[in-house]
Amino acid sequence: MTTTLSKKAQAQLDRDYAVERLLTYYIKPGVKVYTIMRNVSSSGMSRDISLVIGDGNDIADITYYAAQALGDKLIESKGHRAIRVRGAGMDMGFHLVYNLSSVLFHGQDRAGYVLKQAWL
Repeated sequence: MTTTLSKKAQAQLDRDYAVERLLTYYIKPGVKVYTIMRNVSSSGMSRDISLVIGDGNDIADITYYAAQALGDKLIESKGHRAIRVRGAGMDMGFHLVYNLSSVLFHGQDRAGYVLKQAWL
């Protein structure tokens, strides 16, 4: 007998798995997450942004797990994985990393500021 999970339950399992993977293999407190602008809509109201981490020769694209952890839809933008961020009037790369940090380090003091962000 097989049981099927509801979409909501499956989405929560996917988020939990992504958070676990990020914290186990990629993210440590204070790490710098680099954001790459892949596309800006013609209206300027949305951006497609990829996330990578690395030091020197080791670079890892964490966009897939970040999208799952945030509950965002992963999209293909010009041959790259990206997260579509809607809105304008602020640094959307910082916004994306702040939200990811808040999810990964929830419960900690100033959780949104645990990760650092820089543009590539």
